[in-house]
Amino acid sequence: MDSLTQIVLGIATAELVAGKKLQNKTFLYGAILGTIPDLDIVVGKFLSDVEGVAIHRGLSHSILFFVFLSPALGWVISKIEKNKISFKSASLLAFWCLITHVFLDLFTSWGTQILWPLDYRFALKTIFVIDPLYTIPLLISLVFVWKNKDYFIRRKYVIRGLVISSSYLLLTCALKLFAVHKFEKAMQNQNLAHQELIVKPTAFNCILWNANVATSEGYYLADYSLFDSQPIRFTFYSKNKELEKKLVNSYDFQQLIKISEGWYLVSTQNNRLFFNDLRFGLLNDNPENPQFAFSYQMIPMSDGIYWAEEVPKAKRDGKALLKKIFTRLKGN
Repeated sequence: MDSLTQIVLGIATAELVAGKKLQNKTFLYGAILGTIPDLDIVVGKFLSDVEGVAIHRGLSHSILFFVFLSPALGWVISKIEKNKISFKSASLLAFWCLITHVFLDLFTSWGTQILWPLDYRFALKTIFVIDPLYTIPLLISLVFVWKNKDYFIRRKYVIRGLVISSSYLLLTCALKLFAVHKFEKAMQNQNLAHQELIVKPTAFNCILWNANVATSEGYYLADYSLFDSQPIRFTFYSKNKELEKKLVNSYDFQQLIKISEGWYLVSTQNNRLFFNDLRFGLLNDNPENPQFAFSYQMIPMSDGIYWAEEVPKAKRDGKALLKKIFTRLKGN
């Protein structure tokens, strides 16, 4: 999730674990601890585009890492807050702030290597990385926590905020199951044989859902709004296997396949090759010249070797995407 949401969740967790001992200092420690797992983004700035993406939500989001990091952070906090919190309590504070960060990330589409060094990434794909309906109830509850000194009143507010936000998170799970049912029914009605289906929410909402349908020859992409009254329409995109042959010996290409979990298309435009990650949707839905939210230009370095460079996102692309989503939210 976005940094603000993780900070807010970290503070709420810190308040539950150590609010009686640290009072308003839970805002400081919760914000710091809730942010630590995402510092892998800073490390990624010193790596190539592909390597930076590959390490995101890997080691820094694993239970094993937290088991070793929490006592170290707990020792630091216990030394700073002498006579206020014990080493054991401070270590538990660190562990719970770190692990709740990852639990929330599990619900997004990116995938989280919580069981690192195992290579598998878990992703429930029920909530977008930024969703105000999750964040705002927690944020409001923390305003009341900050204004009150009574521990039990503070605890009541933070629990209330967590219950509302967590209930919304569970609602997104139910809505995803409903959307999956709609997509599966539409595929059955249209006789679309497929190998795999993934369904995920669009930006900032849980009303409009995207589906990627894998076949042997390509992918069918579609979206569905809970307010739709017309049948779901699927658009086909070829896998472009001939283009892939040019990249097969490239290390960056193989890494991107792994990162995208096999959900990708290779396309060409103006004699340039692009690797497109399908998991995060389209900026436009033109089958002849599609633009994907996450693309990498494959730059030739030598015979059969290509360097991947992420295509920068322009502000106009974001505005166009938001406009498209807002229009579709209202239904077809």
